[in-house]
Amino acid sequence: MSSPVREGPAGDPAVSVDALTVHAFDIPVDGPDGREQDGTLTWESVTMIVAEARADGQAGLGYTYGDVATAALIESKLTQAVRGADAMAPPAAGQQVTAQLRNAGQPGAGAMAASAVDIALWDLKAKLLGQPLFQVLPAFRAEVPVYGSGGFTNYPLPVLTGQFARWAEQGIPRMKLKTSRDPQADPRRLTAVRKEVGDDVELFTDANGALSRKAALYWAHRFAAEWRVCWLEEPVSSQDTAGLRLLRDAGPPGLDIAAGEYGFLLPDFAALLDAGAVDCLQADVTRCGGITGLLQVGGLAAARQVDLSGHCAPAVSAHAFCAVPHLRHLEYFHTHVRAEGIAFDGTLSPAGGVLRPDPGRPGLGLAVKWADLERYRVYGRSRA
Repeated sequence: MSSPVREGPAGDPAVSVDALTVHAFDIPVDGPDGREQDGTLTWESVTMIVAEARADGQAGLGYTYGDVATAALIESKLTQAVRGADAMAPPAAGQQVTAQLRNAGQPGAGAMAASAVDIALWDLKAKLLGQPLFQVLPAFRAEVPVYGSGGFTNYPLPVLTGQFARWAEQGIPRMKLKTSRDPQADPRRLTAVRKEVGDDVELFTDANGALSRKAALYWAHRFAAEWRVCWLEEPVSSQDTAGLRLLRDAGPPGLDIAAGEYGFLLPDFAALLDAGAVDCLQADVTRCGGITGLLQVGGLAAARQVDLSGHCAPAVSAHAFCAVPHLRHLEYFHTHVRAEGIAFDGTLSPAGGVLRPDPGRPGLGLAVKWADLERYRVYGRSRA
């Protein structure tokens, strides 16, 4: 008589993770001067850390964006923690990951490392089940509204308006530009963008924490009155919860204050909500503990009756944010859209202002283009 099939914590037949490998690729940006710039930072490339979890002949893909040290942290601390774990129970494996990061540091690079591994485990589970990831999750929807995001402060006006025109051609009804590097230049940039896209597009701005409280309040009123801006993201630092609350209380009606993309652990999001600091909370699935962490953040936002907006990484976020109950939208960020197009086959394009995960492709529906990525490699062994 055959033995009964052993079950894992999720109730599914247990399959052990055979191996976890990690790679990192530094992909140059395509800015007009080889750079991209926002209110507080300038960068020439974006580093994608790719984790692969293997079990029963399948490979699960996860990734994050961060320093190459994140890849070294995965290899030194997390590969052994995940090997042998139940591939059908990603949250259980995640507990082992969290334990290994106790002394190395759970926020920051630790959270990004854990996120990449968690996403890889969820993708692996979905592939083992032969289902698309969004259908394996407790999904509330099968599509995610998006907004176009880029509009970097170093873009000349023709480049800036051309980017917004392309989003309009894709049918995206919401668009965001970076502001506040040189606040005196913003009126000309906002005027050009509003003229390009017309009055029907929802216009968003993102200061990336560049402003003081008083300056942010001044620009909040101007943005709303002169250019009908309805979203002001990180007008002050996201760590300044009192300043964000001030903007909510004293800012113009109809202008939502948003922050949360730099939340790593659940208490980070609770702090923003407890302070009444945001009209819409943000979360990045590649930073906040992966899909397991995002589900917790989504529940926290729902309990407070606050919408949640997805930050970047559209190839994974399109699946993950289907499982968020109070979803507002997802940031379709130019830098990540381009990097993911270079890195993966199977990325999604907006249609009618939404991203729709392919129900016919298991997992995330992605395949790594190893040969194309090899010239960008900065960590790990070649797969080309």
